[in-house]
Parts: sequence; structure tokens; C-alpha cells
Amino acid sequence: MTQLVAPPARPSAIRDTFASPLYRGATVALFLSGLGFSGAAPQIALFLVNDLHVSLTTAGLYYLTNLTAPVVGYLVGARSDRTGKRLGLFRLCAFAGFVGWLAIAFSTQAWMPFVISAVVLAFAGAAASQLFAAIHDDLQANESPVADGVTSIVRMALTAGWIVGPVFGAFLAAEFGPRTMLVATAIFTLAQIVPLGFMRSPGKREPAPQVEATEGKSGKPVRSQRLQVMMPLLTFTGLYVLVYAGEPIKYAYLPIYMNDDLRLPAVVSGAVIGIQPLVELLLMPVAVLVARRIGVMHLMAVGAAFGVAANLCFALSGSAAGMFAGQILMGGVWGIFAGLGIIVAQRLLPGAVATASAIFISSTAVASALGGLTGGLGVGFLGLPHVFLLPALYAALATVGIAIMSRSRQAATVGRPARSSRNREASAGDRS
Repeated sequence: MTQLVAPPARPSAIRDTFASPLYRGATVALFLSGLGFSGAAPQIALFLVNDLHVSLTTAGLYYLTNLTAPVVGYLVGARSDRTGKRLGLFRLCAFAGFVGWLAIAFSTQAWMPFVISAVVLAFAGAAASQLFAAIHDDLQANESPVADGVTSIVRMALTAGWIVGPVFGAFLAAEFGPRTMLVATAIFTLAQIVPLGFMRSPGKREPAPQVEATEGKSGKPVRSQRLQVMMPLLTFTGLYVLVYAGEPIKYAYLPIYMNDDLRLPAVVSGAVIGIQPLVELLLMPVAVLVARRIGVMHLMAVGAAFGVAANLCFALSGSAAGMFAGQILMGGVWGIFAGLGIIVAQRLLPGAVATASAIFISSTAVASALGGLTGGLGVGFLGLPHVFLLPALYAALATVGIAIMSRSRQAATVGRPARSSRNREASAGDRS
């Protein structure tokens, strides 16, 4: 008598994420990270002005201290790729963040938060990149057929933290003062370590060939070869910066425009601002599925085009409906880039995924500086709401650049994940 065998369960990104201590712990850790950082981000300027008595202009310069983050992120990532100690470096970076935020909370001189942010908090930003590198190593070692889905789910936790954090931070600052809020940020930053316990870093697979510290067969200098290997990643990250640069412009001037020019009620303005992260969170898993069908680089070009349309809505519509439409489109932008950007970055530098993760994640600091400079100068020349034409132009350049990248040979391999040996064996079994 033939015994019926139940077919194997279909791979599930959600099931794999919650079944793995690493993925599950990273999900909780990134939520806590997003909660802490986003709670402090909108309040730090008020703390500097009201508690340390700096001018508004000086307080605005605080955000330039983030420009050290890409440099530190690269150094930490390079160290991680040499040693493979992803989780050890993650814990050190998280502890540095705890020390940095705690020191800012007890600052008594105006210069102290600036120095602490530039020197100490620059390491805190590298913690997330080490988690993503550890997840990448484990997914590759297990040849997971749902690797993109797992990475996207873990990344969604960071977005969820950024949704809750600003509300929580504003409540703490209003009820107990900004210093208490900064202490809470320090605690949440340190608490990232807890969900992963004393887990060891997953083993790395053999990396793709990288440039060694000797002259290669081509006869080119080592530095030139390294730059050539990293150029696709740097190009993609630069285009991502152009897309992201519209965010600081939007958050600085859209509330002012809605309040002073459109005279929208506070509840409507709040709904406009709040709808973007909700749409983003809903679209992130959808973006993974669509990317499998049309290719991730093609989808990213569509996402950048959404950014063009969104900023045109802000600049030209002059209505509440236009503001909602723009924010919904921006939710589409980040539903695509937030979930898939880190995946693309790692594939563009497969032999140094920690370096790739650090460069990509820390590039938001450069984008914030570019957006702040563009908004500050642009609003003087163009005024509101036409200043939003500038991020529309940036997004248009990014759309063209990503479309060109999608046609390259390397980007074509990035666009669709390689089939794992498990999938190939299954296919062979089906054919036989």
C-alpha cells in the first residue's frame, strides 16, 4: 500500500523570521533602536535652544555632526568584514550610543552635544549595519529561498520604531523634560543588546573575490582596484542620497506651508504627516513580491519616480488633497527603498556586506545635510511651496540614474536573486 507523504511546507519569510533567534532578536533590537533615535531626533534642537541656550542657527548646525557617521560606518564595516565579528561590533556600537546619549542628557555646556554627537554617536549609527550583515551571513549560509523577505521584515521593525518614537519622545519631553527623554533614548539604545543575548556571530561563507593588498593581475594600483570594485555601490548610494534629500526639506517646510499658507486644521496637518509611514509599512512586504517579478532595480526606478510626483504635488497642488497625495506617494518611495535598499547595497559588494551596509545606512546623514542646505538656500530664492521643485529635480536625476544602472550587467544580477542550490535541486527533481 502506497503511503501518502505530505508535501513540504512552502518557505515563509514570516515563519523563518520568528523561528530564528537571530532574526527574531534583530527585529526587536531594530524596533528599540528606531524608537530611541526617532524619539530624540525631533526634540534635540529644542533641548539645545531651551536648556543650553544656543541660537536657532547654532541648533540647526547640530545636524551637521552626523557627517562623521559615514566615515565611522565605513571603518566599522571594514573591520567587521575582516574579522567576521558582526555581533561583537554591534554590541560595542550600541554601548557607545548609550554612553553618547546619556552624556548629552547631562550636558551643561553648549559645545558638549556637538562633540559627543560627532565623535561618540557616530559609532551608534553603525550598530544597525552590523545586524544586517549578520543576518545576511546567516541567510547565505542557510541558502534561504526567502532571504529578501526576511530582510524586509526585519527592516520593517526599524520603520515601526520610527512611527512610535516621535510621539513617545514628545510625550516624555512635555511631561518630564527633555533630559529625561534623552535618558530614555540612551536606555533604548542600550536595550538593543538584550534580545540577542550572548549569541555569537553566524559563520561567513567564502566571500566573493575582493581586492587584496597587493597589485592585481591587471597591473592597476590597489587603491584604484578597490575604488573600481566599490563604484557600483557608491553610485547607487549617491542616487539614494538624491532621493532621500527631499525628506529634511519636507519635514522642515511642509508643516509651515500647511499651517501658514493653506491654513489647514492641526488635525488635518497631523494626518498628512502621519499617513506616509503607515503607507510605507504596508507596502514594504508588497515591494519584495513585486521586485521578484520585475527586478529590484526596475522597481527602485519606479520608486524614485514616485518621489518626483510627490514633490510636484507639494509644490503645485495647493490643497489638502494634494498634500495627502504627495505623502501617499512618498510612502510608496520608502516602502520600496526602505525594504530593498539594504539588499541591493549588499549585493553590489557581496564580499564585504558589512562595509556595504554601513555605507548605505550612514548615507542618510549626507542626504540630510544636502537636504538642509538645499532647503535653506532654496526657500530664500523660490519661497513656499516652490522650494519642493528642488527635491523633485533630485528625484528625477535619481530616476534616470537608477534606470541606467538597471541596464548594466552587474545590476542585472542584482535585480533578481540567484537561485539557491536547494531550489536548483528541487527543480531538477521536478524535471526528472
